[in-house]
Amino acid sequence: MNDAKEEIKSRLSIEDVVGRYVELKRAGRNLKGHSPWGVDKTPSFMVSPEKGIWHDFSANKGGDIFTFVMEVEGISFKEAMEKLAAEAGVDLSKYRGGDPNVTKRKVRAKEALVLATRFYQACLARNREVCEYVFYKRNLNRNTVKEFKIGYSPASGKALYDALKKRGFTDQELKDAGLLNQYGKDMFRDRMMIPFIDTTGNIIGFTARIVGKGEPKYLNTQDTILFNKSRFIFGLSNAKEAIRHSGFVVIVEGNMDVISSHQAGVKEAVATSGTAMTEQQLKALSNLTSDIRLAYDGDEAGVKATERAIMIAGDLGIDLTVISNYHGAKDPDELIQKDPTLWQNAVEERVPAVDWLLSKYEENLNLRLAPDKKKYSDIALKLLSYIKDEIERATYEEKVAKKLGVEVTILREKGKRLDDKLNQTTKYLKKPKTTVVPDYIKKLEDSLLALKLFGGITKIKIPLDVPEDETRISELELIFNASHENVKSPNYEQEAADLMARYNAEIRKDRIKELNEKLAGLDDSSDEYLKVLQEITDLQKSSN
Repeated sequence: MNDAKEEIKSRLSIEDVVGRYVELKRAGRNLKGHSPWGVDKTPSFMVSPEKGIWHDFSANKGGDIFTFVMEVEGISFKEAMEKLAAEAGVDLSKYRGGDPNVTKRKVRAKEALVLATRFYQACLARNREVCEYVFYKRNLNRNTVKEFKIGYSPASGKALYDALKKRGFTDQELKDAGLLNQYGKDMFRDRMMIPFIDTTGNIIGFTARIVGKGEPKYLNTQDTILFNKSRFIFGLSNAKEAIRHSGFVVIVEGNMDVISSHQAGVKEAVATSGTAMTEQQLKALSNLTSDIRLAYDGDEAGVKATERAIMIAGDLGIDLTVISNYHGAKDPDELIQKDPTLWQNAVEERVPAVDWLLSKYEENLNLRLAPDKKKYSDIALKLLSYIKDEIERATYEEKVAKKLGVEVTILREKGKRLDDKLNQTTKYLKKPKTTVVPDYIKKLEDSLLALKLFGGITKIKIPLDVPEDETRISELELIFNASHENVKSPNYEQEAADLMARYNAEIRKDRIKELNEKLAGLDDSSDEYLKVLQEITDLQKSSN
């Protein structure tokens, strides 16, 4: 697909693509602006129109138009490619080496879903009874109905099928789109229809709410060649601009919660569309903002969903907060029907997710009884094990110990026993080894590589491999130029020596931390324990 990338780049300038998200101002040969991730106080985002690359010094990210769209939209490379190709008017099918039959099936499925959406919208406009349900019972206004492309599927069971067959679609094409049930009839009947729209603007499925009586209340498109429920985030296509502007996202449980929230002015709301939150969904949202707020119901299902979200977020290093003041309403939609202003205020009244979850556990247990104390400590310790920061975890341990009326050392001893038991159970399970370079080391490596390539360094040995990728080299040139634009008489050799000293010190610190973690799991009488201890000692000596 390299040829496709180059053709897209030739048609879209980087300043135009980035300029839709970042206000750029001329700074010599480059352009400068504030980070779209809101992590800088002074402009630290640089664009080189000449090289076609960008670099965010505050967020330590960079690349070309494709990496920018991936980062700022929270989407995959494939989705970014499709989005930019559509903007550039490039036909990707000419460049694809995959199965042309699959590509054709996807194109036809998309066409069928677009026509189905228009059909459902027309059916809603013609049905007075359903209009009363949508506009009066659900209290949706015309702008909201238009924004979310809401429609209605007739109850006959063959209405959409007959309409699309007349347009030349085969049964297989309608199945590919998720529009037929197992009996070859319309999947959706007598329901308010809400399209699933991906972040590139494509309709990929539907969520449908029953209008009259019947079950299930909601019916969603099953996984198809276009739709994957574990990755899809409902409302993100409508919410992403508001998320970037305000710097936060609100995750609600239901699709109607999302729609009502947008109508009430809180356009940062999204939902995971009938599934438990997945790692892919949380990663995508964390690419847009670090301020992630949960607005789940306070019932058992909401508690379980929050617990799962905290576990996923802990592994990803993401902090979550919970919106909990619903003023007696069971969910955001009900609160909005009561008073939209109450929902707007509730979004600002949030608490750390761990605090909220611990309080929910306390509500359902009698902490004066020993069995309930045991149960509470088991649940709390499991939850706290997902908190990576030592200070934060210690603070919660003290809070839980106080609640139980025990010394914090007793709680920590129990936690260690549970960890040991878990480790004993899982020690034979092989985990893939991953290497994550800490952000501060990555910044030092970028600066050193920039000096190595463009500073003419000869005396100082910089043991880092020069990248072969042209975009990466251009990004390093941008880093070099931006770092030295106001330096009158730069001494690149001295700068390289200082950076290498800092780099080596950070590498040693990181290695010592890694070895200490390893040491904690070893028998102190084993040969390996002594070997690791000796390496730590040697590293500490070399640091002095």
